[in-house]
Amino acid sequence: VNEHPYANPNRPSDRPSKQTHIAYLRSSSIDPYCSPSTTSIASNMSADEVAQAFVSHFYQTFDSNVEGLAGLYSPQSMLTFEGNQVASADQIMAKLRGIGAVKHDIKSMDVQPSSNSNAIIIFVTGTIKIGGDNPLHFCEMFQLVSTGPAAYYVHNDVFRLNYGL
Repeated sequence: VNEHPYANPNRPSDRPSKQTHIAYLRSSSIDPYCSPSTTSIASNMSADEVAQAFVSHFYQTFDSNVEGLAGLYSPQSMLTFEGNQVASADQIMAKLRGIGAVKHDIKSMDVQPSSNSNAIIIFVTGTIKIGGDNPLHFCEMFQLVSTGPAAYYVHNDVFRLNYGL
């Protein structure tokens, strides 16, 4: 069972309990009982708190164990990678596996609430080393959709390398 708040609750094996969510959030130094703000979403977590925890989890997992990302995507998820679109968790994971060994260095993160009150948009910039080569600049955008208290999946993921910076 995935023990992070970004598991796909549509998969029975990815349905952590509320206690698991709270334990993960506490271990991530995020207080799930923080006071609500104008950008509050599930479990009274602000969009910034959700985004910070997600970005940290996503890139650490991508760098160390790409298979650990599978629970973040659902059958409705879509990835656009360098202009090529793939849909569904299985196709997305095949694409991510095909990239090979990577190391990300995150430089910035911006977050906005989405038009849907249960979703947020996250924009990330940084550098990526693929297979130990020289670092390349990248940007990536995620739309996370809440499926319950402190539970999210990646509905949209758009990745682009930035050349000539």
